[in-house]
Formats: sequence, C-alpha cells, structure tokens
Amino acid sequence: MHYHIGVVEDDQNIQNIVSAYLKKEGYKVSVLSSAEEAWELWERQPPDMWILDIMLPGMDGYEFCKKIRKESDVPIIIISAKDEEIDKILGLELGGDDYLTKPFSPRELVARIKRLFKRTQNIINQNTTSDKLKFGDLLIYKNERRVFWKGIEHEVTTKEFDMLQLFTQEPNHAFSRDDLLRKVWGEDYVGSDRAVDDLVKRLRKKFENIPIETVWGYGYRIRNEEESG
Repeated sequence: MHYHIGVVEDDQNIQNIVSAYLKKEGYKVSVLSSAEEAWELWERQPPDMWILDIMLPGMDGYEFCKKIRKESDVPIIIISAKDEEIDKILGLELGGDDYLTKPFSPRELVARIKRLFKRTQNIINQNTTSDKLKFGDLLIYKNERRVFWKGIEHEVTTKEFDMLQLFTQEPNHAFSRDDLLRKVWGEDYVGSDRAVDDLVKRLRKKFENIPIETVWGYGYRIRNEEESG
C-alpha cells in the first residue's frame, strides 16, 4: 500500500529534505506551506498521515490539529522549534500522535512514520476482530470509535477513546501512569505524566459517576462493580 503523507511546513529547505526522504521510502507526498492549503487538500484528497509544523503563517498547527481531530483519527506527527514540555503535552493533548523537535534527523522522522503506520494498522486489525465493547453503562463501538454512556452518545477525543478502550478491555487491572503513557500516547512520548491525570479528570467530568478509580501513588483502573461487590 502506498501511503499518502501531507507535509505542512513553511520552511522550503525542510520541505525539500523531508519530501525527498519520504519519496525515497515510496510514500506519496503533498507539500503545503500553510494550514489553509492543507485543509483544502484534506477536503479534496485526504492524506493517510500529517507531518505538521506548529509555527505557520495564518492558522497555526495547533488550530489545524484541532480541526482535523473533529473529523478524523488520521495520525499526526507534530514538528516544532519549541522544546518546552508544555508544548509537547499541548500538541499531544490536542490530538497529535508524536512530536519531533527541530532540528531533527530525516531518518528519525521516517522511523517514527513507519512505527506510527504499523501501530495504526495493528489497531485496525484488533478492531476488526470484535467491534462492540460493553462495560456496565459504557458501550464502545471500536470500528466506528463511538462511545455511549447510559444510552447517550458522547463525543470523545482520540486519547479519551484509547484510554476508555484500554480500561474496559481489562477491568479491575491497575495501570501505572507509565503504562498509560506508553499505551495511549505511544512509546516515543516525552513529557510529564500530568497528561494522564488531566485526561482522567476529563473522562470523569464527561462521564458522570464512571467507576475510574485512582490507585494512589501508582495510576488508575476501572472497577467492575459487579465483581467487586
């Protein structure tokens, strides 16, 4: 399969280098200099992955990431000259799947692209085996990535969905914060485990009385009330 990758970057030198490396690997590449151009491509011929610079003229990378996430779980690798931890958390919380800081090695980018495509394919393969996941008042349709709580559908982000699915597949299992970072954010995530706490907080707010328990000093689990009662 020849994957199509959209590269959103206004630095012509980086455009040329990244494009050359990706084409050499056999990918189809569309190079865009702004998020506005990228959105036009999305509506016309959506790529299978985005390589997205944060600092762009006009709409910035964060805004573009948010717009895409309202419509799709397509993988997004964020690239930025900013190396502050908060920027990494913000980029990944908004729906980015990975983060690279400039200057970066094109070989490292290619390696991360391959890993991300492999992970995406694994998720698709897992989802085709059994679509429906039921846990108490929670109903998850994995293929469609839809979530129902007490019979009402709730909009969820990519990370919210992945964490809910992980918890409900292994009820009562205590996941450490490191486990959750690795399984939900990916092996290459660099940043504070505060992102885990923030995500759990959002899930508890969105799904009132959902039985996600804090395992003090360790992490979190979802409690099967029927078994524990």
